[in-house]
Amino acid sequence: MKFQDEFRDRALVQNMAANIRRMSERLEVPVNFMEVCGTHTMSIYQYGIRTLLPENVRLISGPGCPVCVTPVGYVDKALACTDDPNNIVATFGDMLRVPGSHSSLMEKRAGGADIRIVYSPLDAVSLAKNNPERRVVFLGVGFETTAPTIAASILEASRLKLTNYCVLASHKTMPSPMEILTADPELNLKGYLCPAHVSTIIGAAAYKPLAEKHHIPCVVTGFEPADVMQGIEMLLAQVLRGKSSVEIQYSRAVTWEGNPKALAILNQLFEPCDAVWRGLGILPGSGLTIRTEYTEFDAERVLKLDVPETLENPACLCGEVLKGKLTPFECPLFAKICTPEAPVGACMVSSEGTCAAAYKYGR
Repeated sequence: MKFQDEFRDRALVQNMAANIRRMSERLEVPVNFMEVCGTHTMSIYQYGIRTLLPENVRLISGPGCPVCVTPVGYVDKALACTDDPNNIVATFGDMLRVPGSHSSLMEKRAGGADIRIVYSPLDAVSLAKNNPERRVVFLGVGFETTAPTIAASILEASRLKLTNYCVLASHKTMPSPMEILTADPELNLKGYLCPAHVSTIIGAAAYKPLAEKHHIPCVVTGFEPADVMQGIEMLLAQVLRGKSSVEIQYSRAVTWEGNPKALAILNQLFEPCDAVWRGLGILPGSGLTIRTEYTEFDAERVLKLDVPETLENPACLCGEVLKGKLTPFECPLFAKICTPEAPVGACMVSSEGTCAAAYKYGR
C-alpha cells in the first residue's frame, strides 16, 4: 500500500536504529523524548520501537489520547444526560466504557438508556432530524482533529433549523499541555514527537512558540515504524547540534499552515476556554467552548443537568501515566485488576490509551 508498506521496511528501520545508536554515542547525558499522540503510542508499542533504541535515548508517552485526558466530571455530565428518557445520547464508541464517578455509559445503556454509537457527528445530526420529538446530545470529545467536524455538525443542524440537537463539548488543544510538561524538571524533556493528526489541522507552525520559548526540538512525525525512527533521528540531530526548531517528518500529510478551511470553521464555532485535563488539572486556555452565537446547540447551557459530586478512584494512576511520570507497568492495578475487559481507568479503555497499548503489545 502506497505510503504505508515502504515505511514498514525492516531493513530500513534497522539501518535507522543503527544510526541512532551511533548518534547516541555522542550524547553527554541521556535524553527523554515524548510523544503526545495516542496513535504514536500504539505504534511505538506495536512495533517494539523502544527495544530498538539505546539506553540513553528514552521515549515517554504523554497525554495524547483524547478519551484518556477527559476528566471524570465530564463523564458524569454525559451520564446525567441519559437520565432524561427524552434524550438520545450519541457518542463515538470509545467513550462507552470510560468510568464515571458511579457508572459508565455502557452500564447506563445496559439499564435501558438510549445511547447510540455513531461514526461521524453528522450521523448524530441525522438522528436529530429523524427523531424530531426527542433531543439528541452528541458527546464532543477530542483534540483539534475532531473539533472541526463537530463544528460542522452544529452548522448543519443550524442550516436544517433543528432545535433538538446539541453538543456536550469537551474539546482540548494540544500545545498547552506540551508547554506545561516541558517546564517539568522531573520529566526533563529534550524533544517532542509532535502529533500528526492534530498537526494536519493546526499546522507545524503551531509548535514554533514552544520550540523558541523553551528551546526544545519538535518534529511532526508519522505513524509507521520508519516515520517514528526518522523522527527520533531528527530530534537527536537537533540535540547534538544544540538547536531547537520545528521540523516536519510527516510531509506527505502535514504542512506548516495546516488546514485553513478546518481552522476557519473551528474558530467560527468555538472559542478558547480553561479546561480540566485528567492528571494535569485546569490548564488556562487549553479547551474549546461553543461560542455564544450558537448557545442553542450547547448542551452545557441548554440542559439542566443534575450531576453528583465527582469521585476519582484513588487506586487508579492514570493521571501519572498521562504525565509520563509512570509507565503502565508501574501501576499496581495494571493487567491485574485493570484490564481491557474490566478497565479501572480511561488509559485502559481507549484503543489509543497508553495502558491499552502496553497491555496489548508490551507485556
